[in-house]
Amino acid sequence: MPESFTAKERDFIRWKFVVSAGQVPLLREGFYVHRWAGGPNKGKVKLRTVVQSMLDRGLIEIVEPEGRMASALFTAAGIEALREMAKDQRLLPPDKYGHLLEELEDL
Repeated sequence: MPESFTAKERDFIRWKFVVSAGQVPLLREGFYVHRWAGGPNKGKVKLRTVVQSMLDRGLIEIVEPEGRMASALFTAAGIEALREMAKDQRLLPPDKYGHLLEELEDL
C-alpha cells in the first residue's frame, strides 16, 4: 500500500498546484522552496513543517541546481501517493486540477 498524504499535505499540494493568474504549475517541475535570508542558516533551504514531513517520509526530494532556486520534486513514492489522492475527486477536483491529473497519467 503506497504512503498517503496527511490532510495538511493535501491542502498544501492543492495550494501549490492550482492554476493561478493563468500559470499552470507542472508536477514535473515540483515547487520552489525558500532559503534562509539571514542568521546562522543563511542560504540554507528553509522548509515548512508540511514540506519537511513529506521529505522525511520519502515523498519528495529537494534539488538545488546551481544558479537556480531550490525545488521539491516528488519521488516515485510521492507520485504513487498523488495517484492515490487523485482517485478521490473530492481531493483533486478535475475542474481545478485537470492539468495535474493529465500529467499524472503521463508519468
